[in-house]
Amino acid sequence: MQLSYIKFFMLFTSFTVSAQQTQLGKTAVKDLVKKMSVEEKARLLVGTGMPGWVGLTKLPNPPKMKVPGSAGKNMAFPKYNIPELILADGPAGLRIKPERDNVSKKYFATAFPVATALASSWNAALVKEIGEAIGNETKEYGVDLLLAPGMNIQRNPLNGRNFEYFSEDPLVTGTMAAAYVNGVQRNGVGATLKHFAANNQESNRFGVNEHISQRALREIYLKGFEIAVKNSQPWAIMTAYNKINGTYVSENKELLTDILRDEWKFEGLVMTDWFGGYGSEDEVRANKVSNVAAQINAGNDWLMPGTPQQIEAVIKQVKSGKLNTSAMDKSAERILKIILKSPVFRNYKYSDNPDLKAHAKISKQAATESMVLLENKSNTLPLKLNGKKVALFGNTSYNFISGGTGSGDVNEAYVVSLLDGLKNSGAKTDVRLSSKYLPYIKIEDSIQTERRKREGALSKYIRIREMPFSDAEIERASNENDFAIFTIGRNAGENGDRPVSDFYLADDEKVMIDRISSVFHQKNKKFIIIMNIGGVIETLSWKDKADAVLLSWQPGQEAGDAVAEVLSGIVNPSGKLAQTFPKDYKDVPSSNSFPGIPADFPLDSNYNEGIFVGYRYYDTFKIPVAYPFGYGMSYSQFDFSDLKVQNDESSKTLQVSFTVTNSGNTEGKEVAQIYVSAPHQKMKKPIQELKVFAKTELLQSGKSQTFSVTIPYYDLSSFDSATSSWKLEAGNYELRVGNSSQNILIKQVFHVSNPTMVLKTENLLKPDRVVNEL
Repeated sequence: MQLSYIKFFMLFTSFTVSAQQTQLGKTAVKDLVKKMSVEEKARLLVGTGMPGWVGLTKLPNPPKMKVPGSAGKNMAFPKYNIPELILADGPAGLRIKPERDNVSKKYFATAFPVATALASSWNAALVKEIGEAIGNETKEYGVDLLLAPGMNIQRNPLNGRNFEYFSEDPLVTGTMAAAYVNGVQRNGVGATLKHFAANNQESNRFGVNEHISQRALREIYLKGFEIAVKNSQPWAIMTAYNKINGTYVSENKELLTDILRDEWKFEGLVMTDWFGGYGSEDEVRANKVSNVAAQINAGNDWLMPGTPQQIEAVIKQVKSGKLNTSAMDKSAERILKIILKSPVFRNYKYSDNPDLKAHAKISKQAATESMVLLENKSNTLPLKLNGKKVALFGNTSYNFISGGTGSGDVNEAYVVSLLDGLKNSGAKTDVRLSSKYLPYIKIEDSIQTERRKREGALSKYIRIREMPFSDAEIERASNENDFAIFTIGRNAGENGDRPVSDFYLADDEKVMIDRISSVFHQKNKKFIIIMNIGGVIETLSWKDKADAVLLSWQPGQEAGDAVAEVLSGIVNPSGKLAQTFPKDYKDVPSSNSFPGIPADFPLDSNYNEGIFVGYRYYDTFKIPVAYPFGYGMSYSQFDFSDLKVQNDESSKTLQVSFTVTNSGNTEGKEVAQIYVSAPHQKMKKPIQELKVFAKTELLQSGKSQTFSVTIPYYDLSSFDSATSSWKLEAGNYELRVGNSSQNILIKQVFHVSNPTMVLKTENLLKPDRVVNEL
């Protein structure tokens, strides 16, 4: 009897200890996953849904979110010590709701400049600082994983989400994204690169099939992601909605496993975009289900935001053998490894009180450094603002756009309008103009707000028609003010591309610019145009009517103060374009194929331009542009000198050094851009490609800064689809250093003696049809 009791006690004790130890943080992740049932793993791999309206459907029992306004979460398993991981949007700042039930306090986040602006700073260290601030707000508001940054290539200027993306160039894109991720993740929260890959349009984003060559994918559409993954190791990557060469991205094993994990050594988790893998919004509404077996087998770990039907499908397809148990277990392990690193798992006591004032200062600094001076006739700028009388025209001057719409929006406490920014700088704005504009905008804006409430968060932005003024009113303003400013406003967002008409100024804008320019110039008074836009527009037809044109982009909540600091010369503009401004939309290489066929709801999109995207096209085919890639003026001048290039074929690297000197009278910063022109005996190549860039520190007049950089052969090589390898051709190369792609200031030839296969890869992502490229 005694022996039996002892045996029972030992068995019971062993079982109890085992149950207690089967917990995340105490049990090896692999062992914990083995203990979980198929049903439990299915619920771990599928999110719990998104509260309320998600722009597509309303869930019958929406989940309650610990952080109101967050985008999704996983299911918690208390018995395994697995908590809820909270996810929230945030390309330009954390996107949460400021209101909480039964609480008067508002929980605002900081609105930072949009990605097109940040890329125009060409300052990775600054972008990292922005990432740190956003990551801090993420952590202090109880969010664990930020769904940012967006980093798709700006293939076409009409993409509705271009404001969320950095550039037409993969090096700028990857460098900025890596800096952003490294900044965010310094806080112990995660960042998510998105949308992987080739999410270059919003038209039929759920189902469009993009036909892209292997070389264009490797060199243009995947390269930025590759740079960011290798230089920042984000916690997560979000797959795109679209198909590439016939396969949904979220179901593409070659992309998600063979390239992302095996080739690039990505260590984090992969999630779908919200309802990714569905063929259309109608399928979501009809409660259909994505191909969960194909998604998880491919290496897409997390299905977001998750539906009950997906959980049932996972269980069913595991039992039927369509979904590999090993793939399911790997996905569960990757999710748990990220949860292990999260603030919620570490029981971090978030404050709900980040330092918004400090972050506002960072936002303003980033805004000023991102602005691009496009025109400055007769040194119109900088202007003395203090005490000057300003005629301020344009709806957007009074209702400045801080950022885009949709999931890239931020609920900030305020936005400093240009009106207020000028007042804060000491300028005297025309009261009779503002007294007409302000009530007009208030009414029109309320109409738009109500419309968007009815249509949902993803409803399209509609520009307010410009406030009309009589000739007598403009004449009066020209007599009573020292100069005039007109602001051009453009906005866009998720779930829709811009119409071609949005690329051009509307008639009401043209009329206002013509009349203001004419009247003020008759009195020898200056006329300045501010461009408060998220993406590229046409400028050729109107830019000469202004004495100065300042591209402010969508600069975040400190907009007006930041613009005033640049106009007045407190800050010397140092932004450079990270995208080309073409003369006309028909000059865009993808203008005939965007968004696809049929145009109203494209099922197929052919990337016929191949690798010739942006400046690679314009520079190579000698297409005149309004403003070239990398362009931007300064209130000072800079000289480039002492270029030295050493080609070390044994180590397969290029050593480059040069000096930048401020030869003007005003302190400022300059961006050095290093392009390489390669031989093209066997492969077509652009006339030149950006390989390195560097921004100087703030240089006083007469001061210099010397840069030394190393360029590995891999970065000089091109992808050869015939051999599935990165190759460097033999021959003469030219290294070119300048401050835009069309303003090369110093250059030097170097020679590569032998053709080199730099890296052999698997033959992946083959086109599903012939792509007739340029």
